[in-house]
Amino acid sequence: MASELIYRRHDASPPEFAEKYTPKSEKSLIWLSRSLRYFFRQQRPLFLLFGMALAALFFLLSPRSSPYPLDSDRNMWMSTEAAHSYGAHHSHRAAIQTASRGLYVGGKIPLGLKRKGLRVVVTGGAGFVGSHLVDRLIARGDSVIVVDNFFTGRKENVMHHFGNPNFELVRHDVVEPILLEVDQIYHLACPASPVHYKFNPVKTIISFCIRFLLTSTSEVYGDPLQHPQVETYWGNVNPIGVRSCYDEGKRTAETLTMDYHRGAQVEVRIARIFNTYGPRMCIDDGRVVSNFVAQALRKEPLTVYGDGKQTRSFQYVSDLVEGLMRLMEGEHIGPFNLGNPGEFTMLELASVVQDTIDPNAKIEFRPNTEDDPHKRKPDITRAKQLLGWEPKISLRQGLPLMVSDFRQRIFGDQSEAAATTSTGAD
Repeated sequence: MASELIYRRHDASPPEFAEKYTPKSEKSLIWLSRSLRYFFRQQRPLFLLFGMALAALFFLLSPRSSPYPLDSDRNMWMSTEAAHSYGAHHSHRAAIQTASRGLYVGGKIPLGLKRKGLRVVVTGGAGFVGSHLVDRLIARGDSVIVVDNFFTGRKENVMHHFGNPNFELVRHDVVEPILLEVDQIYHLACPASPVHYKFNPVKTIISFCIRFLLTSTSEVYGDPLQHPQVETYWGNVNPIGVRSCYDEGKRTAETLTMDYHRGAQVEVRIARIFNTYGPRMCIDDGRVVSNFVAQALRKEPLTVYGDGKQTRSFQYVSDLVEGLMRLMEGEHIGPFNLGNPGEFTMLELASVVQDTIDPNAKIEFRPNTEDDPHKRKPDITRAKQLLGWEPKISLRQGLPLMVSDFRQRIFGDQSEAAATTSTGAD
């Protein structure tokens, strides 16, 4: 029977192959003794200590490297946990949901390895500021997805990237959901000129559904009673005026951004942008610099609203882009004022435009617009101290670059003839 082949311990004579029983504790002692004798033979501990010391020395002497090739050392933008939190808490309302792709968050990069490019979304990336930001991101090796509905943006601003495998252009309105796998979001999608945000005030206020870095505005200060304006100033805004769709829309965006940061641990950055100018601005967008430049080139009077004594501060677009990138990659949430503290009255600005384009350009005064702020000047102390940022290009340096771009776009093939007849420097 099969059962008869089974060895039974109570039999008088166990099989010859059965081993003699050895207590488990004795086996452990024998194994430990053999291991120790092996370890201490042939100076093995000395070689182990030498290897550990050599490895420690290598990592101490290896240079630290940042994943971002900007001028100063900056650390991580966001963590994997923050990216997952963003996707979980925003799925019902956000226009872009992110999924982390193992984002590098600082520390040391092994020798011989280059920084891994990020996958970055720029909403409004075909617009004036957005297209310049895209240029910088592409230049440093990132893969960039531009999401734009071309309400104010232009394909011509990003056409030079067509054919680049690191560039994608998606025509999409950010008030509708879109699912993309990215590392960073620069949210610039909102009309910033009075002509455009007054045309569609409802879309202006509801387009702030997505954000990691939120581009807010100096308009949150309204017609300020404090001068210059610091980030802790709460502002003086008319909530029912013709400008309030933009002013209050940006204030609401800042509120929601901080609510998600506090409630859902989303990593956010907030920039308050002051007046910016440069190539690729919309020619007829109603902003004062583009108005003056286009009018001077067309031999039209420069329209000054009110008495021309209201002040603004003007920064060149490349300075702004540098500030946005430093803010995104730094450790501080903000808000940060990003602007040039050089202050000009509208009459002084008109004089600079005359000197640059046409000294004979006339000035035409018109009634002032409603709720037009009397003064605007940023205090950038916080940006200097925490971001190591300040603007480099003065108005007289940057304006000729913008004039060249406007002349080409207004006159096309006749730009050379226009340049010949112009008496100003460009």
